[in-house]
Amino acid sequence: MITTADEELLRRAIAIAAQAVTLGDAPYGSLLAGPDGKILVEAHNTVQRDNDISAHPELKLARWAARELDRETAAGTTMYTSCQPCGMCTGGIVRSGLGRVVYALSTEQLIGLNPSGGWPEIAQDGPALFDEARVPIEAYYLR
Repeated sequence: MITTADEELLRRAIAIAAQAVTLGDAPYGSLLAGPDGKILVEAHNTVQRDNDISAHPELKLARWAARELDRETAAGTTMYTSCQPCGMCTGGIVRSGLGRVVYALSTEQLIGLNPSGGWPEIAQDGPALFDEARVPIEAYYLR
């Protein structure tokens, strides 16, 4: 459930997205708040500026949290973001241990506003070579 306090922080994420546009960057902004609602860190999309396809604000914040926060603190955080995180960012958020994400626009709403903003499906084949692929995995995890 989204609270009034969530809406206030979500408005800040939207303002970060608006500021990104004035800097010539893509219109996506995010922030990470601690359990008390205090903003810990903010970021906006710098994919074009940095020539880095991973420079989404959500992934930047997830990486920051993984480096700077212990697991318990990370689990108590909330990420506020102007748009629903993509698959790449969602993976980073999960692996960083963040507690919650609140977003303004859904992926479907974003695509409705920017029809060219969707992602194509990529063909994937597998699994294959289980007996060979398992060797380094078992060597690492079963040591």
